[in-house]
Amino acid sequence: MASLNVSVVSADREVWTGTASQVVAKTVEGEIGILGGHEPLLALLAQGEVRVTTASGEKVAVDAEGGFLSVDHDTITIVAGQATVV
Repeated sequence: MASLNVSVVSADREVWTGTASQVVAKTVEGEIGILGGHEPLLALLAQGEVRVTTASGEKVAVDAEGGFLSVDHDTITIVAGQATVV
């Protein structure tokens, strides 16, 4: 399975960046899971938790509020108005 390059940023700082095997996020249309090889996507984030499973299996949870999620060529960029690692 292809790895994902993930970057989570808020309006004022980088919150988390690294390599992941899976990302799950809450969008305005519902929860979405992203694995390597996912089709390009642009989605609006809803308030909720973004769950990242790192390449080593570690779980990272980020509380995100507003913003968007972009997927392109195994690169995920999450830009939130506010975000903090929980």
